[in-house]
Amino acid sequence: MDTLAGVFVSEVVGTAILILLGCGVVANVALAKTKGNGGGFLLVNFGWGLAVFAGVIVAYRSGAQLNPAVTLGIVSSGATEFVPGVPVSPLSISVYITAQMIGAMIGAFLAWLAYRQHFDAEPEPANKLGVFSTGPAIRSYGWNLVTEIIATFVLVFVVIGFGRNGDASGLAALGALPVALLVIGIGASLGGPTGYAINPARDLGPRIIHALVPIKGKGTSDWSYSWVPIVGPLIGGIIAGWSSTILLPILS
Repeated sequence: MDTLAGVFVSEVVGTAILILLGCGVVANVALAKTKGNGGGFLLVNFGWGLAVFAGVIVAYRSGAQLNPAVTLGIVSSGATEFVPGVPVSPLSISVYITAQMIGAMIGAFLAWLAYRQHFDAEPEPANKLGVFSTGPAIRSYGWNLVTEIIATFVLVFVVIGFGRNGDASGLAALGALPVALLVIGIGASLGGPTGYAINPARDLGPRIIHALVPIKGKGTSDWSYSWVPIVGPLIGGIIAGWSSTILLPILS
């Protein structure tokens, strides 16, 4: 239980740092009167990549999963441990995913505090929501789902590949930089259609915070779309984990 408590704290803090910096770069680009307003999608890609870098660095103890899709991808890959001393079990899976959700909500709340005045100064509700959650460029639930499945497959398949080629204790042992570069690459290549949630906690946790905090003229939280960045990444992660058991031994 002491080990699981350490995992819980590690995932909460790592995911909070990830979301604080990730939502923060979107706020800097999207909201009115910020120093980075209009910085563009590539700046968002780099910001999210560096947010992952920071989150992975601080969450070394738990293997720095920070994402339910990664957690379930590891499970579907047939792994018996998440990190040494933490066997894969319903309890440990629940601890990881619960911690990730709590951390995501904390990070989003802190991002809102940091940009409090700019949220109120921003006239467009869509820009306010875009700080907290993803949304499609062209709304088509089926195709949006396909995009999220593909993008998350790439994330989880490559992350598991990192682990297989390095230390089985998790992606954090490989170093944060390869994972950060991977996220930048996914954003630049596959992020255009949906904003690349690739992480159910990243989208759902901040979306809940958007619904709760007082933001002038914030509009709706677009709950009709919210299932896509949850279901798509989970499917993509599970397929990636299963596929890794077939493909990675061949590629190794």
